[in-house]
Amino acid sequence: MKRRKRIYYTDTQKALMWDRWQQGESLHQIASLFDRHHSCVRNILAEHGGIRPPVRRRSPRMLSLAEREEISRGLAAGRSIRTIAVSLGRAPSTISREIGRNEGREGYRASQADQAA
Repeated sequence: MKRRKRIYYTDTQKALMWDRWQQGESLHQIASLFDRHHSCVRNILAEHGGIRPPVRRRSPRMLSLAEREEISRGLAAGRSIRTIAVSLGRAPSTISREIGRNEGREGYRASQADQAA
């Protein structure tokens, strides 16, 4: 095989690698699915010591998309940060930091803030 441009594997492709690895396939067999060298697959598997990493989940303490939309609606209605915080049952500092890290009062968009999180 000749040297190719670096590719980044999607989560689906990595899951396929882990499934094949757990079924006992060799690195060469798995790599041939992606037309790559076995070292590319080995690097992904070795990154976690050969043990499949747990699926990433967002912490329940993080703001949800619905809460972010409520913040956006509150800002559009001209409500204060404290009023928005009380309606969400969150600390005003949490709301203030959320707004500050996502373009401020004028530029806050719930969907963009959720993607950035």
